[in-house]
Amino acid sequence: MFQNSRLALAWLHTWLGLLLGFVLIVVFFFGALSVFDREIDRWAIPQSRFAPQPMPSFDKVLRPVFESMQPTAESVNSMRERVKGATPERFDTVRRWGAYTTHRDPVLGIFSGYEIPNAKDPEDAVWGSRTIDPRNGNALPDDRLKIGSQFFYPLHYSLHLNWLSLGYWIVGFSAMVMLIALVSGIVMHRKIFRELFTFRAKKRGQRRVLDLHNLTGVVALPFHFFFALTGLIIFAGIYFPVTQTQLAPLHELHEKLEAQETGLPQHRSGIVAPLASVDVMMTEAQRRWAARGMAGEIGFLALQHVGDSNGYVSVYRAGTDRIALTGEGIHFKASTGAVLREDPPQTAVATVNEFLTGLHLQHFRHWLLRWLYVFGGLSGCVCIATGFIFFVEKRKLQHAKQGKQGVRIVDALAVTTVTGTLLATLGMLTANRLLPDQLPTGWPARGDLEQYLFWASWVLAMAHAFWRSAPVAKAGISPAWQEQCWAIAAMAVSTVLLNWITTGDHLLRTLGNAYWPVAGVDLFILTSATVAVLAARNLRQRASSTASASNKETVHA
Repeated sequence: MFQNSRLALAWLHTWLGLLLGFVLIVVFFFGALSVFDREIDRWAIPQSRFAPQPMPSFDKVLRPVFESMQPTAESVNSMRERVKGATPERFDTVRRWGAYTTHRDPVLGIFSGYEIPNAKDPEDAVWGSRTIDPRNGNALPDDRLKIGSQFFYPLHYSLHLNWLSLGYWIVGFSAMVMLIALVSGIVMHRKIFRELFTFRAKKRGQRRVLDLHNLTGVVALPFHFFFALTGLIIFAGIYFPVTQTQLAPLHELHEKLEAQETGLPQHRSGIVAPLASVDVMMTEAQRRWAARGMAGEIGFLALQHVGDSNGYVSVYRAGTDRIALTGEGIHFKASTGAVLREDPPQTAVATVNEFLTGLHLQHFRHWLLRWLYVFGGLSGCVCIATGFIFFVEKRKLQHAKQGKQGVRIVDALAVTTVTGTLLATLGMLTANRLLPDQLPTGWPARGDLEQYLFWASWVLAMAHAFWRSAPVAKAGISPAWQEQCWAIAAMAVSTVLLNWITTGDHLLRTLGNAYWPVAGVDLFILTSATVAVLAARNLRQRASSTASASNKETVHA
């Protein structure tokens, strides 16, 4: 079929890249945005625009909030079919309280789990969650969507297709294909180091596009390979669910043995017991970490079997001083504050796994490395986008002569995925600033509306791309590229202006106060507007040149 292995790999690289490049560009783009997901959250929720806060006092701030919580209506409704008889109106048996924060979080996310007295499966629980101001315990509005951490970040790895974990499987398969495409691309470009320094900007047409494709692919090659691999490792439990299938009969035995080994009770005793001062336990955990030469910031706090004599408190270190996703948990008896256990050092295999996971999830303090992550993600977007363009440019003249529509479809999908993704993102941010704080009765929640407008913007971008794709079938350039670039520029400027109008936080103010989360998001949006204007002008010049060449050919004919 192929004359040599390089031609076979070229075919594999081309068609696998085309097939799943539409998924990978979404993964890359929203992965790049997720590097600063907490900062995007602050931009989207003006009430959270204050400095990051440490874990607050449990006794004074968190405990009253936890005691006032109940499961969410969504959690209770999802359990109705798994309950014998009527669902209780109130849940008082607390299985778990938890609070999580990072060095970038001004607000605090907390959750609580409750046992269900008449559940068919005793392991089932209902859950409540709340986002609070850690300075005073006041709750933020429940209908506010954390666009960065609750939408862009999950979109990066699940595509928000949660039925049967379909999105995870699509992204996982795409990551596998990406690894194949990377290897085949390396073999195809035997002079890989020359490709690293080759970009002939003065060349026109396919040569310049291919140079940019090679350059962006090679410059960030280690980044692309590593993150595809570690992403597969992180979700290996979904792709290879051994513990949920083949080893299911051993699961309960494993929990019992683990409880015996760690000394941490697996179940409630049924004996009521008071809760000692958790603040004292937190202080003791920090003292022990300091004695071991570790930073003492608390990242995660969990209380298990609350109000029971088997209750215990787990305090985990934030670990922002190192790459590995570590916790160094210290566990206390809830009723007395006595230390039950300090987590021992990890095994070699677990240490490697935590290092790879931590490097992928980047919970550490290193702003330069974060920006390198953004650069790597965006370079992946450029690499895939130029691959689409090269595919179309190489074939559109031939398809035009043969009357085929293949490149027209590919070009429209490329527009949808490249510029359409930006339009959908800006549409969501614009909606975030335009929607009123209080919506009329009967309307969907504010966060739900923002998500609907995101998908609607993307669908409109796709419809526009297909509608304007006719010139591609005649070996021309689709006007949709230029038109959507102008739309991106207009929406980007409008979004920044709307942020100013609705919150008063204009760039001069945020830069003057060195409030980089909001200033950074605004600057990033304006940068995208600049790039879009430059791209639109370049496309306009190309379209004019193509039209002039066509007119000359017509005259000579």
